[in-house]
Amino acid sequence: AIIHRERARHMGEIFLGLGANGENQHLRLGQANRHGLIAGATGTGKTVTLQGLAESFSAAGVPVFVADVKGDLAGISMAGSPQFKHADKLEGRAKQLGMDDYAYADNAAVFWDLYGEQGFPIRTTISEMGPLLLARLLDLNDTQEGVLNIIFRYADDNGLLLLDLGDLQSMLAFAYENAKDMSGKYGNVSKQSVGAIQRQLLSFESQGADMFFGEPALEIDDFLAVDDQGRGVINVLAADKLMRGPKLYATFLLWLMTELFETLPEVGDPPIPKLVLFFDEAHLIFEDAPKEVLKRIEQVARLIRSKGVGVYFCTQSPGDIPEDVLGQLGNKIQHALRAYTPKDKKVINAVADSFRPNPNFDTADVITELGVGEALVSTLEAKGAPSVVDRVKIAPPRCRMGPATDKERQLVMQRSPVGGKYDEDLDRQSAHEQLQQRRKQLADQRAAEQAKLEQASKKSSSSKRRGRPADSFMTKMGKSLQRRLTTKAVNAIWKTLFGKRR
Repeated sequence: AIIHRERARHMGEIFLGLGANGENQHLRLGQANRHGLIAGATGTGKTVTLQGLAESFSAAGVPVFVADVKGDLAGISMAGSPQFKHADKLEGRAKQLGMDDYAYADNAAVFWDLYGEQGFPIRTTISEMGPLLLARLLDLNDTQEGVLNIIFRYADDNGLLLLDLGDLQSMLAFAYENAKDMSGKYGNVSKQSVGAIQRQLLSFESQGADMFFGEPALEIDDFLAVDDQGRGVINVLAADKLMRGPKLYATFLLWLMTELFETLPEVGDPPIPKLVLFFDEAHLIFEDAPKEVLKRIEQVARLIRSKGVGVYFCTQSPGDIPEDVLGQLGNKIQHALRAYTPKDKKVINAVADSFRPNPNFDTADVITELGVGEALVSTLEAKGAPSVVDRVKIAPPRCRMGPATDKERQLVMQRSPVGGKYDEDLDRQSAHEQLQQRRKQLADQRAAEQAKLEQASKKSSSSKRRGRPADSFMTKMGKSLQRRLTTKAVNAIWKTLFGKRR
């Protein structure tokens, strides 16, 4: 294994296998950032090819990221074994290819999981995702995207942190309640647009997006680690559950590529890549992704290679990859395809036409004849031109071909350099809590104002009450005596003037 690592670093290339003409086939590390494709029907050996490539990059000191869709790539952290049921085939293939340094070996690995179940959780914040990327992921129209931009701007102007989905949902509810006030300062905020964003966000959340947004956010440098033996760390993302939400998978892919592009410096074509990304079952990324997301993936894929990052898609057929993306995949490993229908034959002919022809065989015919562990290979030469396609017996991996047990996974995580860094979910005071506090303060203020109004109303009512205050007992006695004396005086005057009435 040590000889294998030193040879890869010294030669500046990865050994892929033995060609039909008896020559060794290699992938140049200096051209590995030009992206690649591993394709083939189920059971033709493309996952094993992916494992072999990933561990070869790691041996050359290149950090690697792999999306483990079927759960069988976690074994890359464990050494292979002669007890493995297909060990005789692996050892026989290595001997056939003249791999004198072949020996089982493990790899430096870190397990990740967006849900935090089979690895360390991967998170980012709503603010880091940004309104533009989020709008594309939610497939918003121009008006709705404008409203989302206003919400982000309002949050920024008022010190409201947008960290998780709860924060964004609270901001949307606030915008709905205060649409008129916000429109006066920032532009039109219609309740209809806010409602549409809320509905899209609920759909996004149902795929598990609430687990992806939060803190602590991933530090991208943790994906670029090299261990004390000089091996690039292989970051294994548990994606079996993630595949149930293809929009979230596409979201993660786009976020990761965008984050790498914005973080890493421009390096052109380095001697070895800074990082290589492998996305298994790539058709799941592109099936239901909005057009704007596909366009963004194509743009980032084109630009990210100048940052020294290579992206490799693994899928059943090249037709699963959008043409704009497929055209950027210079390193191709094509396993067997099956021709059961006229449509299948058309795909095979298109795949054959994408290779630089080999005068020794018909590429379209060979694609259907390839055995397990065989592939048509064309990689980029020193000047960037594709090599003539060759029929190659692919080199076997040195790691375990199959999953790691739960116990083995836990042991790997316990000795991981990022252990404890991302385990606990942080819940800082952010927009959700801040808006709740503001609502409470506003409610308390309104209650106090209402109490003052009620008290003032009672005083006003009391002052306007009809009649004088009730007289006391002594006052009543005085008034009665005064009335009687007044009556007697009046009667006496009447008698004096008019005499006694008959």
